[in-house]
Amino acid sequence: MKVDHYENFPVASVALPARFREPVRWVYHFARSADDFADEGDAAPQTRLAQLGEYRDLLAAIGRGETPAHPVLGPLAGVIRRYDIPLALFTDLLSAFEQDVTVTRYATYAELADYCKRSANPVGRILLHIFGQATPRQLAWSDGICSALQLINFWQDVAVDWQKGRVYIPQEDLARFSVSEAHIDAQRADSRWQALMQFEVERARRLLQAGAPLGLALPGRLGLEIRLIVLGGESVLRQIHNARGDVLAQRPVLGWRDWLRVLPRALLPRLAGRVVRDMESAQR
Repeated sequence: MKVDHYENFPVASVALPARFREPVRWVYHFARSADDFADEGDAAPQTRLAQLGEYRDLLAAIGRGETPAHPVLGPLAGVIRRYDIPLALFTDLLSAFEQDVTVTRYATYAELADYCKRSANPVGRILLHIFGQATPRQLAWSDGICSALQLINFWQDVAVDWQKGRVYIPQEDLARFSVSEAHIDAQRADSRWQALMQFEVERARRLLQAGAPLGLALPGRLGLEIRLIVLGGESVLRQIHNARGDVLAQRPVLGWRDWLRVLPRALLPRLAGRVVRDMESAQR
């Protein structure tokens, strides 16, 4: 299960039914390449925004019924039409990538949640359209999972993002726990930092818990895929908790042993349905 590059995509997972892998792959290529425009290399901000602007123009062409002569957006046009995916979900993703070029701090959690709404939630919604499962309740559950995954990625990548000049922990949270950005720079995981990270872990856990029923509602291998994603997110949160919030010296990651522990629980929906509740008890 590939979740280490574009964290919210279950690309080429063995759990994903084969008929969905091709359309999901093209959606992934769109998101991956657009994210690279915003994040990778040493291009100037104007260049990054111009590249994302080209994608925005190509999406507009798809909206007009055209099929761009583009190696990614061309095939994506067929996916969008075949599964009747709202174009706004893709433009929302682009707006988040554009924001990454220009915004490096978030004053409040509300601002960060708005970013997650555009950077993460569209991914789950697109997948549910491809799966033919885009009901209002399932879309809401998906939003919870995707926002949780985005927050989890922020918390495990605090040190990585610092090197890029970004801090995703809301400034109001830093102030609340009397933590400064100097903690990140000095990799100082003192008691104040630990309290802050416990707060952020709990915040992500609540979102993950809110979305977890999606893994029980979706049929067959689709449900298994979502249960694997939820359990993987839970495992990262547990690592952060067990490390007392010290994500500064070492980034928490999942290895093959972690996935071996996760898989049996994902295969048994009854156990997967209890996982986030169990996590809540373990962290208290």
